[in-house]
Amino acid sequence: MPPTDGANKALLAPWQPPVDGKGKPFPLGGLKASAKPFSRGDRVEDKRSVDELAIELDTLQDLLYADRRYKLLVVLQGTDTSGKDGTIRGVFGRTSALGVHTVGWKAPTEHERARDYLWRIHQQMPAAGEVMIFNRSHYEDVLVPVVNGWITPEQTRQRFAQINDFERLLAETGTVILKFMLHISFEEQGQRLQERVDDPTKRWKFSLGDLAVRRQWTEYQQAYEALLGATSTPWAPWTVVPADSKTHRNLMVATVVRDALKALDLRYPPSDPALTGLKIE
Repeated sequence: MPPTDGANKALLAPWQPPVDGKGKPFPLGGLKASAKPFSRGDRVEDKRSVDELAIELDTLQDLLYADRRYKLLVVLQGTDTSGKDGTIRGVFGRTSALGVHTVGWKAPTEHERARDYLWRIHQQMPAAGEVMIFNRSHYEDVLVPVVNGWITPEQTRQRFAQINDFERLLAETGTVILKFMLHISFEEQGQRLQERVDDPTKRWKFSLGDLAVRRQWTEYQQAYEALLGATSTPWAPWTVVPADSKTHRNLMVATVVRDALKALDLRYPPSDPALTGLKIE
């Protein structure tokens, strides 16, 4: 199993942007996408830990659903092929569909563009006792428009502030927010894109537009560094997850989610006294 909660905090420290409110860009260059800070050094053992964590998360999710005092929002952000789908399968594949939901965000529709960019996001927040997983998120609105020059630096800073205020509202009304940036290397992305092209069962995931975005790699990394620094807050912190290793990616995300749920001191509601001694005939 992964290290204890206290040890996990120390392991996480280099991978979490400061929440001091200064908003300085969080450099990704010094964070190796191939690193494995939560690994025991054996892939088989790491995979076993992921499976055990997935089972533990199922129990904790059941408790969260029964407790109903909290909601959990898990944000998965990352470049193409960074493993958002795989993380959902690997980490949450054992949880009940009754209390865990997923939204995969695409480009906004005309109906959505006629409203503020957070309008569609707010409608998909988890209800009491639920877990909502975002595959991409509202952070696309400070990535794509920034890289393509559709909004100004002033508008970008304004959106950072709006997102922080939005997430503060969520946190103050019972939503626990965990945000993960899945950090892969340029080389690993190239290999995964090639696998999609070469595998007929995966080719549907690939489009020529992916190559245009890949040519903007440096610009996207800079945009990520800016948003990580500006929007990692005490109420909605970011964790950068080295994701060249799929197994380690799942291990790290599952550990952080597990620790966050355990920290809530969840409990089942008191049972009806009339049930004491009841015998079903």
